[in-house]
Amino acid sequence: MAVITVQRKPLTLAERTYLPQIASGLKTTWKHMFQPKVTLEYPEQRPAIPPGYRGVPTLVMDPHGREKCVSCQLCEFVCPPKAIRITPGSVPEGAGRDHVEKAPQAFDIDMLRCIYCGLCQEVCPEEAIFLMQDYSLTGTSRREMVYNKEKLLSLGGVHQDSIQKWKRKEREAQAQESFNPEPAKPR
Repeated sequence: MAVITVQRKPLTLAERTYLPQIASGLKTTWKHMFQPKVTLEYPEQRPAIPPGYRGVPTLVMDPHGREKCVSCQLCEFVCPPKAIRITPGSVPEGAGRDHVEKAPQAFDIDMLRCIYCGLCQEVCPEEAIFLMQDYSLTGTSRREMVYNKEKLLSLGGVHQDSIQKWKRKEREAQAQESFNPEPAKPR
């Protein structure tokens, strides 16, 4: 096996002392010293959030202050890291939610496992779960980072429905109840 020796050209004095590289670095430093600052002082100044940002998943209530979740568990099944846990429960009689068969007894989201993908929001038929534009989650323990139903509802608040599906269904049901067809006349 042959060995080929490669002759390298000798370094100049400037290259041996790294002066061109140091001058190039200082040029960049001086250029940035006199430009306006772009750093935000975080707690006081918050950055602008882009429109498609996916933040903390939260539960929302309808305009009447009732929780919108009907415990269908689709969000739990579609969640890739299995961060959502729902325990279905029954709806109490006379709660003004006759159109709902069940409601969540417990609804927990483990924010340490959540990857903020938005699949839970996409799959929800009731528009009960939304990704808010909140990005600062803090906690001192793992237990604090598991958000229960009450915390999720307080973060989400009341969401104004653009569709108002249940009002339309309620009107249709009332129209069917009040419909009295006239008996057919014999010919």
